[in-house]
Amino acid sequence: MTDHPPGFFVGTGMPDPGWWEALWPDPAKVLRDVGVAPGMEVVDLCCGDGWFTFPLSKIARTVVAIDIDAALLKAAKVRIAERGGAMNCVFVEADAYDLATIMRRPIDHVLLANVFHGVPDRPRLARAVYDVLKPGGLFSIVSWHARPREDTPVLGEPRGPATELRMTPEQTIAAVEPGGLKFRNQVEVSPYHYGLVFERTR
Repeated sequence: MTDHPPGFFVGTGMPDPGWWEALWPDPAKVLRDVGVAPGMEVVDLCCGDGWFTFPLSKIARTVVAIDIDAALLKAAKVRIAERGGAMNCVFVEADAYDLATIMRRPIDHVLLANVFHGVPDRPRLARAVYDVLKPGGLFSIVSWHARPREDTPVLGEPRGPATELRMTPEQTIAAVEPGGLKFRNQVEVSPYHYGLVFERTR
């Protein structure tokens, strides 16, 4: 899809209900695998409907959930309220590129799930993340493997972004590192997804 509102990233709409659960029955494990640890201050960047926001709130000290789509932020708030709420979450409607103007102090971790393939200026976004991380802070990207869309079915149907939008881990690393972050490690977080972890080393 190429027709999208200004500021919205390509190919990053939310799925039908049910298949996040099929892909990630244990979202807290995904978060641990990409380096989220107790006591961290974390940004859930482009948080969408909050699938990772609530489990983040149970691990991190504070969570700032950012999305440009007001309707998705509302859905995220409802999701969290239905699970009993989370006093350590703040929701911000904003453009992901403006991350440095949102955060008032350096943070420990930025999570970006299912979005990086649609970012038009990836080095710019990586630099924005770099600017808000503490030295030693982490940027984790969860992305679909670069397989044909028909080879990634969920609940019996092809799912995920268009084949031509998908990125290999090597392509993602090449797009992020010019922003100043250093690749640290890769993990597999679903049958169809990889997680890459980058670090601000200075």
